[in-house]
This record gives sequence, structure tokens and C-alpha cells, in this order.
Amino acid sequence: MQLYYITDRTQFAGDERGRRSTLLAKIAEAARWGVDFIQLREKDLPTNELESLARSAVEIVRKQAPQTAGSGRRTRILINSRTDVAIASMADGVHLRSDDISPRDARNVWKQSVLDGEGSNPLIGVSCHSQSEVAKARFEGADFAVFAPVFEKRETPGAIPAGLEALRKACRENIRVFALGGITVENAGSCLEAGAAGIAGIRLFQQADIRSVVARLRP
Repeated sequence: MQLYYITDRTQFAGDERGRRSTLLAKIAEAARWGVDFIQLREKDLPTNELESLARSAVEIVRKQAPQTAGSGRRTRILINSRTDVAIASMADGVHLRSDDISPRDARNVWKQSVLDGEGSNPLIGVSCHSQSEVAKARFEGADFAVFAPVFEKRETPGAIPAGLEALRKACRENIRVFALGGITVENAGSCLEAGAAGIAGIRLFQQADIRSVVARLRP
């Protein structure tokens, strides 16, 4: 099971400085305990502040790499939507909205901006809400899709969840799919049974001890 943590510092208590500090500590915790991907999704920040936060996050994740080397896992950090910030901060890739530029265009921008070698082949994910969007993401060269919402989300109770059958259909496309939306430790297994490569979440990681969450998901 691959694990995908999506950040949201606004869920933390305190002032802005305190929330950022708490977020970076949570990112370090996620990397330390083998979370595969961290998507920095702080959409409200202006470019310079987002880039500064991204650089700090990337540095923290890379410092954890020697500690997790024995597990065979290395955490990758992706920036939400902002390919320019991802490149500037030396992140591992970018996560695109469903209505964003295409994965192919994002990859071309990246390759034109980064010299050959390490960092020149980014990971690119796309948010998807239907099988057709997953198929489009695959066709346009994405590395993975994040399919949502699978289950009802506590913060948006009126939203209609896609359900496991829709997830199962999405996973028939030849691309790695992560399940997002109302995912818990208890229902994560059903997402894998539907064909998902892993699970994604915000509260799942931010509102709990990550070591315990990982241990329960990867017994």
C-alpha cells in the first residue's frame, strides 16, 4: 500500500508562523515513517511564501532519506498545481488539478527548465473524479491519478461520493490510482481490493500519529 499525504496547514491551531512550523514537523514525521508522497497543497500562499515553504519542506524530506534508506522507501514531495514553484524548490514533481495544464505540457516545461540529470524527470499526478478523467490523465502522460471523493467527506457532507464501484472502474485504466475522500484506516483495505495502488488523505495523516497510522495500514 502506497501512502499519499496532502497538506493543509490551516487545520492546525495557532498563528501563521506556528501553523507553518507544525506543518513542517508533520512533513518530517511523514517522511520518517515511510509515507511515499507528500503533496504540498497550500493554495492560499503567495508565490514567494509558497516557494519558501516548499524549499523548507524539500530540505526536511531529504534529511530524512538516510533514516529511511533501510526500508527501501524514499518520500517524494510534490507541489500542488505550481510547476514553477516545484522546479524552483527542487521538488520531485507536481500535482495538477483536473482543469489544469496537461501533464504533457507540465513535463515539457519542467524539462526545458531543468538540466539533464537528477530532477529532470518529474513525477506528475492529476486529480480525477471519473474514469474518463483517469483515462485522459493516462493518455496525457501522468504518472498517477488521485481519484476522489470515494467516500463521504466529513467537511463536505453534502457532496455525493463516487463509491467503490466507480473507483474500481477508474483502476481499470493502465495507470496508478490513489483513493481520496473519506479514507480511514478501517476502509483503506476496501480501496486496495478495488484496485487502488494506495490511499491519499489530509486528516488521515494530519490529525493522528503518523507512525501509528502507517503501522496499522502496513502491518
